Amino acid sequence: MKLSGVHYLIEQGIENLWKNRMMSFASFCVLLVSLLLVGTSVLAYQNIASIVGGVESQNEIIIYMIDGTDAESLNQTGNQIRHLPNIADVRFYSKEEEYLALKERMAEYDVLFDALGDDNPLVDSFRVKVQDISQMSRTISQIQELDNILKINAPYEFVSFLTQLRTILTWVMCALIGAMVIVSMVIISNTTRTSVYSRREEIHIMKYVGATDAFIRFPFFIEGMITGFFAGCGALVITWLVYDALVKILENQVTLLNIIGIGSIIHFNAVYLYAAAAYLLGGALIGALGSVFSIRRYINV
Repeated sequence: MKLSGVHYLIEQGIENLWKNRMMSFASFCVLLVSLLLVGTSVLAYQNIASIVGGVESQNEIIIYMIDGTDAESLNQTGNQIRHLPNIADVRFYSKEEEYLALKERMAEYDVLFDALGDDNPLVDSFRVKVQDISQMSRTISQIQELDNILKINAPYEFVSFLTQLRTILTWVMCALIGAMVIVSMVIISNTTRTSVYSRREEIHIMKYVGATDAFIRFPFFIEGMITGFFAGCGALVITWLVYDALVKILENQVTLLNIIGIGSIIHFNAVYLYAAAAYLLGGALIGALGSVFSIRRYINV
């Protein structure tokens, strides 16, 4: 096809948007709502996963060392722990530091500490954060094999709860997003089919005068792509404004943020490029393909 022919077909597609503006607007609205449903579901899942991950990162394994372990052995044990797989962070706390911190936290019990005198009942310890809490049991087993370990404290029950919660949320949100996508595609397909049905006579006439299938489809492709692109633009702007407003409301809830962690909330600026690409490209692609597939039955005359 010549360049002039392509230019003509593009002009026809743009012109058809205005000629059939009511059906084009209906398709725009359906695409807009569908993109919003899917987009907000994905953003909700990302935030829930981030919140669960933030809570996970706050869990620590506390490793108490045998009292009297010398500095060289403590240093060696710390290095061994750091080189284990699934270790994210290791911090050493001497019993002297812990004792001073305890006295500050319990200043009202100074009589008790005076009675202890120079006797420090605490022991040296390591506080360890793991990368994957689902592998915590295996990591603890590896730590227990090291020398000079007195005791290990780990939040087994809480870790098990978080692991199950993350699995359940993943399946539920994937099912929800999948359902949203299917419902959106069905609605878009029906709306587009209605739009094409109202112009079936125009398609039949073009077919009878010898127009090729590609010649007939191309204007519909352009029309659907433009409609989908602008629907994506609208969905992006609405999501941006509403999402930022919700984040500002959450940032004022200090107690809630202390529980879930302020860094667990994903700001829209961090995902803006991905959201823009998904909305604009997704809208244009869905609109274009929906229009092309919907005219197949009317081309076969």
